[in-house]
Parts: sequence; C-alpha cells; structure tokens
Amino acid sequence: MAAFDPWDPAFLADPYPAYAELRERGRVQYFEPTGQWLVPHHADVSALLRDRRLGRTYQHRFTHEDFGRTAPPAEHEPFHTLNDHGMLDLEPPDHTRIRRLVSKAFTPRTVERLKPYVERLAGELVDGLVAAGGGDLLTDVAEPLPVAVIAEMLGIPASERAPLRPWSADICGMYELSPSEETARRAVRASVEFSEFLLELIAARRKEPGDDLISGLIAAHDEGDRLTEQEMISTAVLLLNAGHEATVNATVNGWWALFRNPDQLAALRADHGLVPSAVEELMRYDTPLQLFERWVLDEIEIDGTVVPRGAEIAMLFGSANHDPSVFAAPDRLDLTRGENPHISFSAGIHYCIGAPLARIELAASMGALLAKAPTLRLAAEPERKPNFVIRGLEGLSVEVG
Repeated sequence: MAAFDPWDPAFLADPYPAYAELRERGRVQYFEPTGQWLVPHHADVSALLRDRRLGRTYQHRFTHEDFGRTAPPAEHEPFHTLNDHGMLDLEPPDHTRIRRLVSKAFTPRTVERLKPYVERLAGELVDGLVAAGGGDLLTDVAEPLPVAVIAEMLGIPASERAPLRPWSADICGMYELSPSEETARRAVRASVEFSEFLLELIAARRKEPGDDLISGLIAAHDEGDRLTEQEMISTAVLLLNAGHEATVNATVNGWWALFRNPDQLAALRADHGLVPSAVEELMRYDTPLQLFERWVLDEIEIDGTVVPRGAEIAMLFGSANHDPSVFAAPDRLDLTRGENPHISFSAGIHYCIGAPLARIELAASMGALLAKAPTLRLAAEPERKPNFVIRGLEGLSVEVG
C-alpha cells in the first residue's frame, strides 16, 4: 500500500491517484500503521455511514477493556470530556436526545435568518481585500466569515472572539491520524480554556437570556428533556469547530481548484447562477474532511472480508467523492455537474447539522468575490497544511486589480 501514505507531503499534495489505486485493490484493506480498515468506495462508505453495527463511540455498550482498547491517558481527560459529550461522538439514545434538543435551537428558520448578515459580512470582508489590492484569502475572508457567523449565533460578543479560532485549531489537531503528545497537550489546554470561557457565557445567559443559540440550549436544558451543562459546552464547541473548519478549508481548497482550472473559473465569472452547483462540486472535488472513523460494534463482512468487533474503520470521503462508478470523469472539475451525491457532509444520523449554514457561507463568500473582485488571481503558489484528515492550505495569496 505504498501509494497511500498520509504523512508523505507528495501524497498530501494530491491524494486522489492513491485513492484510485486503493479502489482498484478492493473494497476494504487493512492499513497497518494506524491499525485501521480503509474503505475507499462510495457505495460502501455511504452504506456504512448508515450501518448501526458501527458507532462513533463504543462506550455506550462496552468498557475499554471489553472492547480490547486502552483508555486514553489521564492527562488527556479534559479533551476527551469535551469531545465525548458532543453529539458527533455519541450514539443513541444520547445522540438522539442531544440532536433533537440542538435542532430546536438550530432550526432552518434560525439559519435562514442569518443569510442577510452572512452576505453583508462576506461583502465587507471582500471590500477590505479589494481595497488592499489583495492579500491572503484564508485570513482575510475564509476564516473571519464562519468564525464571526457561528460566534454571532452562539451570542459570543465580538470583543471576545479572538481566541476562538486558535482554540478550535488546537482541538482539531487531535482528529488527525496518530497525533503527537505536543498536539495532545495543546488540545487539552484549549479544551480547558474554551470550557471555562463557555461556562462563564452560559452563566451570563442564564441571568439574562438573549436571542442566541446558547440561550436556546439553556431553554432546552430547562424543559425536562435535558442537556447537561457539559453537553451544552461540548455542543457549542462542536458547532464552532465543525461550523468553521469545513467552511474555511472548502473556501481555500475551492478557489485553489478554480485557479488551477481557468476554464471553469471563466464559466463561473460569466454566469454567477452557477454558484450553488459550484459549491457542491468544489466540496466534492477537493474534500475538506478526507476521512471519518467508526468503531465496529458488531462483526461485519465487506466483500468477503470479516472485520471483527473492536476494529476501527476509516471511511475515505475523498476517495468516495472521486469514485468513477458514481461520478463521471471524477478527476475533472465540472461546475455544471448535475448529479452530485457527494458525502462531504457525511450521512445517516451524523449528517452535518450545519450543512445548510455552510452552504450559505460558501455561496456568500463566492458571490461577493465574483461580484467585487472579478480580476481575482493567484499571487503565489500555496503551501498545503501537513494534515490529512482535515485538508486545507496554509494560506492562499491573491491579487486584485
């Protein structure tokens, strides 16, 4: 499996040829370095995301020892307390209860009501980029937009938002394959600081509720079917992390793809009506979340290979989104692609609750850049982040004018 090397810069620069090789080799393969079973085909990934024999956690059914796993080190406890109480890493019945309560506060109406704010903010950020004659698309537009939007939803005052992105980046480092002890140390510190910050915010909203998501979660908490305080904290952190990591990376990955495909960029500039399909195609073409893990709770069989209970499956979203059995000419960027059943937002009970908001943010920033910066061009070749699971760039230097 030499081609699949998630620590090799050449692989990270372009993993899609290696995925094609994996798909040719079969439907499931064991990857010794991480002890995971890799699943590269769209049909299998889509089915397994809905298969209740798999779970994001196993602790609702087994102890670490019963499951043949070792408990995390005690010094990592603050990270795991924060992470393990978020709905992304829970299974029913806790997942069902928390998602239902969060959905009460995170309604389509709430999201749609944000659209004018998102579009106005995207326009202001792009105005700043244009006035400066260019800059870093990541730090000037891609990052501040979703961070401000989710902070606005949560009711975090603008003056207190500076640590949000660094905290999120440090916590998300733990989602990479085999994170280092230094990565764990930073994640633990960020988990403690972020949790303390949210405890204070929750206490303030209890005294003076507002028209924000934290107040909505508190109200849900107080209505009999309950969110614990830890679940509220973990939910807020999850919404921030997931709510901007995907959008930030989809934005810069997407524009980098457009710059490498000038015919598609020209078509988009000629017809802004392509923005909705462009958002979907760019999410597929260079997937922000490349891998999603599940534990095998009950033995399963994939194409004659038995994957035992206690194993971990790594579903390769990036590979599934380039599966030629589903996508015609999958390695070609096609902003007019009609059928586009990409799985960049996952599927099943863990389908991204923030997907509608992410689509609004991506369309808003793309629309503002097309309208206000029609001459936007690449100023320097970008550097890829040394991450595999969460795929993005260190920056994207652009010029205008």
